[in-house]
Amino acid sequence: MMAIRLPRILQVKQNILRGSSGAKDVRKGYVAVYVGEEEKKRFVIPVSYLNQPSFRKLLSKAEEEFGFQHPMGGLTIPCREDIFIDLTSSLKD
Repeated sequence: MMAIRLPRILQVKQNILRGSSGAKDVRKGYVAVYVGEEEKKRFVIPVSYLNQPSFRKLLSKAEEEFGFQHPMGGLTIPCREDIFIDLTSSLKD
């Protein structure tokens, strides 16, 4: 099952990078994501997080809920903000 999902994750990653390249407030090597269940909050994270197994689980959850059409225009992560902060604080750049 992981071999089937990996190409989708890579496609999402490429779409994120393509969509964020024109954003003037996001530095090179970073990507903006929107996090939250009801109200979405914007976070700017290192692109390297997208390769982390724990972050890939969030990407899979986002894919299941939104497909490739994200309502905020960028990558939307459907989880609680506190969970996202806990997860990203444990990741290394």
